[in-house]
Amino acid sequence: MKWTSMLAIYALFWVFSAFLLLPFGVRTHDEAGMAKVPGQADSAPANFRPGLLVVRASVMAAVLCGLYVLNYVQGWITVDDLNLIGEPPQA
Repeated sequence: MKWTSMLAIYALFWVFSAFLLLPFGVRTHDEAGMAKVPGQADSAPANFRPGLLVVRASVMAAVLCGLYVLNYVQGWITVDDLNLIGEPPQA
């Protein structure tokens, strides 16, 4: 596998991880006991920390990308192992 392919796969895993981790650890102003600005949405985060999100997403993406590349090299799960059409597996 080329390094550019691994970089593209890492980027895809990073975006997926960032969106997956986005709602974790965020509290609204009501939950944090803080006053809201007039016109502010009730669901607006009070403690959004983008730096922590970047670190968490980077670690998760590195682990997922590493597992993907290891599976590519080792061949643990192949296309033949995926029964997408519903046909019985061939022996």
